[in-house]
Amino acid sequence: MTEGVSVLVVDDEPQIRRFLRVSLSAEGMQMSEAGSLAQARLVLDRQPQDLLILDLGLPDGDGLTLINEVRRDGSDLPIIVLSVRDDEAVKVSALDAGANDYLCKPFGVGELLARIRAALRHRILAAGSRPVVEVGDLRIDLNLRQVWVGDAEIKLSRKEYAILELLARHNGQVLTQPQILRAVWGRGHDDDTQYLRVYIGQLRQKLGDDAASPRYLLTEPGVGYRLKRR
Repeated sequence: MTEGVSVLVVDDEPQIRRFLRVSLSAEGMQMSEAGSLAQARLVLDRQPQDLLILDLGLPDGDGLTLINEVRRDGSDLPIIVLSVRDDEAVKVSALDAGANDYLCKPFGVGELLARIRAALRHRILAAGSRPVVEVGDLRIDLNLRQVWVGDAEIKLSRKEYAILELLARHNGQVLTQPQILRAVWGRGHDDDTQYLRVYIGQLRQKLGDDAASPRYLLTEPGVGYRLKRR
């Protein structure tokens, strides 16, 4: 469930960010990081995220400010607060502002991962009774990680599925080539656009999609790709 999930960790403690990078990467997640509210806003503006892990005590303000901004924009981005503040009133404020969960430091990585999985499940289920994205006769089961075209199950490589899942989670939204490359391959791959085109071509071939008259994967020339809305 966590393979290919993009996570933004906002914490001003470098050692916490290093620890989380190792822990989340081991579960197949792609982590971005920020040490301040200003840095977090820049990351969120340039790259779609599947989950936000947020400290409240940041050098340029309170993390509650970011929670309010995210929810004011109408985003359902799952937010887990990770803070040393163990005060009930603070927890209530964070949850009332729109945080999905609250975990106090120090924390166990097993518990954090369980809460991450719960937050992701909640987002999928909130989008509909079944975590399935359908476009014509294409069905993507985000829970079982299965892809079907009609009655035929399509076997995809890990990277091919990660691309399709990313587009499905942002169904109808144009994702730029750098956004997809960062989310699937990580930092340092923003310019590997030819590599991405190869994988998109492989995906289309396996799905039986025609680039000249696409039923599923749409190309926005010079920009990126999006999954066609149902």
